[in-house]
Amino acid sequence: MNHDELATPVGTTLERYIMRKQAEFPFATGELSQLLRDIALASKIMVREVGRTGLSTIAEAVGPEGESAPRHRLGEEAHIRFVRALTNGRECCAVLSEARPEVIDTGNHDGKYVVALNPLNGSVSLDFNVSTGTIFSIYRRVSRYGGPARAEDFMQGGRAQVAAGYILYGSSVMLVYTTGHGVAGFTYEPSLGEFFLSHPRLTLPQSGSVFSCNEGNWFDFPDFARTFLTTCKERRYTARYVGSLAADYHRNLFTGGIYLYPPTAEWP
Repeated sequence: MNHDELATPVGTTLERYIMRKQAEFPFATGELSQLLRDIALASKIMVREVGRTGLSTIAEAVGPEGESAPRHRLGEEAHIRFVRALTNGRECCAVLSEARPEVIDTGNHDGKYVVALNPLNGSVSLDFNVSTGTIFSIYRRVSRYGGPARAEDFMQGGRAQVAAGYILYGSSVMLVYTTGHGVAGFTYEPSLGEFFLSHPRLTLPQSGSVFSCNEGNWFDFPDFARTFLTTCKERRYTARYVGSLAADYHRNLFTGGIYLYPPTAEWP
């Protein structure tokens, strides 16, 4: 019996993968690598908390004082966990979180990066065992180092992203991200507390027959969105909508399809 049969290899950890990718760029400083580690750390804590939904009082609605629409307690905890991890890592100078209306200054004014995130997308469905996720986007700041971040640091185009990805909390937990050089997926092994590379080269299929959209807002959609959705139905495409962007996008990434969130008067 050879060694691999006796002790099955566990694969490549997220940490090892990040370090290997960093080594491909001679002038890399390691700051982006640390940011990704910080995000992974906060996600591991949320894996534990999401898995306990229903076993305690964590389902109560909470939120910052004065907030008109209280959020699921885990959504608020996720906000705190990710902001704390990014603050302690010191590479991020500011965070823009879906859980707050204002930019959060981490105090790390020499940090090169800003992070925009939705800490727990779809948290309103947690009590019904629906998959939720964390969505993140990383930009290199364009404002001067040494001072607080500015709005223009976040108001950059998609192609200006340094890295982006999501963590899906479902039947298994996956972290999927890209730095613009391919998309990699990592599956969480709870007994070891590590993410392992499970999908090294994720690509969207060339064609698909699924569309994901909240059609409850149909009458508020602009004409172009309704025309497109009508075309999807005429072509007998399949409608699949979970209500969690991470879950809907993850499925479509594997099977082929499109996720739509058309503007409305309330959410332009």
